[in-house]
Amino acid sequence: MNSKADRVQGIFSQIAPKYDLVNDVMTFRMAHSWRAKTVKLSGAKPGMKILDVATGTGDFAIEFKKVVGLGEVIGVDFCAEMLVPAPSKAKALGFDIAFKQGDAMALEFEESCFDVVSIGYGLRNVSDTGKAIKEMSRVLVPGGKLMILETGRSEWPLFSAATEFYTSKVMPVLGGMLSGSKDAYKYLDSSSKEFPYGEKLVELLKREGGFKSVVAHPLFGGVSYIYECQK
Repeated sequence: MNSKADRVQGIFSQIAPKYDLVNDVMTFRMAHSWRAKTVKLSGAKPGMKILDVATGTGDFAIEFKKVVGLGEVIGVDFCAEMLVPAPSKAKALGFDIAFKQGDAMALEFEESCFDVVSIGYGLRNVSDTGKAIKEMSRVLVPGGKLMILETGRSEWPLFSAATEFYTSKVMPVLGGMLSGSKDAYKYLDSSSKEFPYGEKLVELLKREGGFKSVVAHPLFGGVSYIYECQK
């Protein structure tokens, strides 16, 4: 493993037990509606086969399962500790979802076998973004969609200043209090700022994934984006 992979795995192993609580508090539960919107934009239908990469505690996979019904949903994550709550969360809702440890840069699936691949707030954490994009495109069927939910930055000056203060000053303290790891939430803030968003990420997705169309949907003034990528 390289240093970024080591760091990411260490961070998420540490915050895994409180991840859901902290995420809900710090996003004011908006992440729930954003995941639902992403699923809707994906065009997922009953019977489809879905892969959720960097699935974490399984919320995105569960959101897709609500739509595809008897269709197959698989969730993979690099960090085993993050996956621990996922099976019981799905089972409590009566959902049969397969969760397994896996690497976004080396997906253990055949080519063209998923109708939709999703990744929520995980792309910026992989060691090689281009390689992960290629892998997720590879396992998609022709005409399938890669759906990415990822952080961005607001283009509205006053709102941008307010969100910058929140993510750099408030979030590490609040996240540290709730999870016990202030450093983890400093990393999550810095990784968001360093990662491309909007048109820059659209260009990267087209170049590395070979998608015929990529549409960026800004959320909450650009604080987050949904990227809808059709193969």
